[in-house]
Amino acid sequence: MKPLKSWLGLAMSVSLLSGCFDSEQQQPINSENSAQSSRIKLAMLLPPRSGLTPLSDDAFKLSRWSTAETLVILDQEGNLAPALATHWEQLSPTTWRFQLRSDVTFHDHTPLTAKAVVNALSTATSAMPKPRILDGVTLQIRADGEHAVIITSEIPDPLLAQRLTSPQLSILALSAYGENGVINPVLAGTGPFILTGVNGTSSATLDRNPDYWGEPAQAEGIDVSFVPDGLARSSALRTHSADIVEAIPVSQAPLLDQSLIHEVPMPRTNTLYLNTRHGVMQDPAMRAAARDAINRAQIVDNVYEKRADIAQGLLGPALPWAAKLRQPVANPTPAALPEGAHITLATFTDRTELPEVAVYLAQQLTDAGFTVDQVVREYSQIESDALAGQFDAFILSRATVLDSGDPVAYMYSDFSCAGSFNIAQLCQTDIDNALQHAASLPAGPERQQAIMEAERLILASDAAIPMLHERVIQGESERVRAAVRDPRERTLVSNQTYLVSDQQTMQ
Repeated sequence: MKPLKSWLGLAMSVSLLSGCFDSEQQQPINSENSAQSSRIKLAMLLPPRSGLTPLSDDAFKLSRWSTAETLVILDQEGNLAPALATHWEQLSPTTWRFQLRSDVTFHDHTPLTAKAVVNALSTATSAMPKPRILDGVTLQIRADGEHAVIITSEIPDPLLAQRLTSPQLSILALSAYGENGVINPVLAGTGPFILTGVNGTSSATLDRNPDYWGEPAQAEGIDVSFVPDGLARSSALRTHSADIVEAIPVSQAPLLDQSLIHEVPMPRTNTLYLNTRHGVMQDPAMRAAARDAINRAQIVDNVYEKRADIAQGLLGPALPWAAKLRQPVANPTPAALPEGAHITLATFTDRTELPEVAVYLAQQLTDAGFTVDQVVREYSQIESDALAGQFDAFILSRATVLDSGDPVAYMYSDFSCAGSFNIAQLCQTDIDNALQHAASLPAGPERQQAIMEAERLILASDAAIPMLHERVIQGESERVRAAVRDPRERTLVSNQTYLVSDQQTMQ
């Protein structure tokens, strides 16, 4: 059994760089010490794709804003820590019990109960498609009194509790769940900030939650703008129209005050996915030819201005154990290219660097003998075509441990026969078996070794060619204190984040 730790407000602050004021001269702005607003202006990279439903990647916005919370969270070391659940125990290989906090109120003023948790998690398990953290997983959830739930998996799942840390399994009030699967997170979370309004794909507004179960937020609220254009986001930092800016493009970083930008190593890999089911790339030799054509150093040096790491595998330096356990990959010898081997190379505009990566890759593949057409659109307009296998090659910036702190879920989603995000259309029995073996093991060295064996098989297929591991560049104005620099991209503004006055920044 995991004991309850008396860490007030831990659910929203375990990733913090600092939870304290810098000094007596560095107090948060309030009505007594400044006329300036203490609302944090936040410029974000991607607009909502699915109406901020927690069952999509939009869940990570709700998490980064500290408005929606999960039963348990991951601390800085990747270990489980309490959040809406105070402690938990594994009753059998397939059954876990989670004890809920009794003092939590949703933003609509209804109490956190076992009924609400059962509803939220059952909705996720029955969704079509499921949240990717539940790929290949069947769960049953039932109440055990008013303040506990029992969660049972169809087969033993050693990482069941880790799965529950995914923002896609956030617990929202019963009022959030409408007809026809519509979920509205406004006034429905439990976090230190209340989501009070969403203006389509333009903006969102959050206010401090005065009834938060943990330590109240230092800031009055958050005003979010969705700014897909990288130049515009950078300008927002330069002109003080944003306090925190997500994902400064590497091309803009040298033009900014270097004290305002912070590189965060990410478990994110820029990967070229090749279509193994349709077109030219069905042929393993053609995939190998594409692999050999890629000049990673040229892309890192010229597109990322050396603010990235050349990839040796799918898992990068954010997981230091991966390099130690990686084994050589036996790749097939590429065949001579037939004249005019024609491929379509696609990517999206939302991550500023990717269209430029596409230009370099297209030239490298052309030099190797391919004829290359490029397709570049906004992500919301290209995702469905990519998942349907409409392109021969697709460049994707992919988080590798986003959901559970463990890469098996990402590998299963992207490379198993039943994976919900299988852009490469890959289906190989040996890879599925390796992933199932890794998934059956508890966290620790044996599981890590099994993960690297699965990686070796995936790399040998040449269905995915890892090119580089990214470092996100986060912008923070001089007024910002305790913004969260989170490699897992789960928290950005926490209950500890606040602003100081312009006068205080000069002291």
